[in-house]
Amino acid sequence: MAQDATSVLRARMRDGLYLTDGGLETALVFLQGIDLPHFAAFPLLETVLGRAALTEYFTGFLDAAAALDMGFVLDTPTWRASAGWGERMGFNAEAIDKANRDAVGFARVLRAGRAKVLINGVLGPHGDAYAPDQILSPAEAEAYHRRQVQVFAGAGVDMVSAVTISSTGEAIGIAEAARKAGLPVVLSFTVETDGRLISGMTLAEAIVQTDAATKSYPAWYGINCAHPDHFAPVLQGDFVRRIGMIRANASRLSHAELDEAVALDDGDPDDLAQSYRRLQGQLPGLRVLGGCCGTDLRHVAAIGHLCHAGIGQSRDS
Repeated sequence: MAQDATSVLRARMRDGLYLTDGGLETALVFLQGIDLPHFAAFPLLETVLGRAALTEYFTGFLDAAAALDMGFVLDTPTWRASAGWGERMGFNAEAIDKANRDAVGFARVLRAGRAKVLINGVLGPHGDAYAPDQILSPAEAEAYHRRQVQVFAGAGVDMVSAVTISSTGEAIGIAEAARKAGLPVVLSFTVETDGRLISGMTLAEAIVQTDAATKSYPAWYGINCAHPDHFAPVLQGDFVRRIGMIRANASRLSHAELDEAVALDDGDPDDLAQSYRRLQGQLPGLRVLGGCCGTDLRHVAAIGHLCHAGIGQSRDS
């Protein structure tokens, strides 16, 4: 059943490129002046003002995709809505479950009346992706993420995505949790300025090892939270056919430099869009285009307009 769900997702997205949003948390913090403890957006769902801010944010991206007649992957604001992060913010397990269900319900309201919109349950790393205090084994990662994945499955998401993942152990565990829940999963790795994971593992090694351990269960892989200049040079070899999502940073700064930054580095939207257009030629399986830290509607709209011409290119099955 799980593999069938993955096949259905691939078939649904075979008709062209899909957009997704930009850097949700950095946009809320730096552009809207909203305080996000632990960079967590899900508590905004608890207030009228918080929901209004999220509605305003996502509506712009949904409208941009509709104007281009492109599909849209609508993320839940749940990157930090897992057990460990919830506990740090004073939420018990039941409250975190409710937050994840509410996030899916919120996405359903945003999707109402719109065509070609998929609801995507978002998972994040168990700790700080850029300075992890523990590297999880596949079994530990499955145990950590299982409950959130199961809640997403019960709430009826179309897919789940794990973003800003920095180790194969966590990626493999998340894929197994998704498989057991019958959900298609996308795994998105983050890389340093040399195009490697924080451990020094190459992106090719990470994808090949994860595919080997999961019998290629992930629908596709992604790269996020790095500028294209950091990873475009390493996109060579058969493994690139498994990359279906790019959510790059606007900034060329390293993760360490971004952590120390007191102002938003939003780069150049048109320059970033040009980088994405070049990536289209390197990634035959590319399906989803969005942004990460420092990006907002300007960046994603520019990317969508420029890459729209490549919608008809062949897709990897």
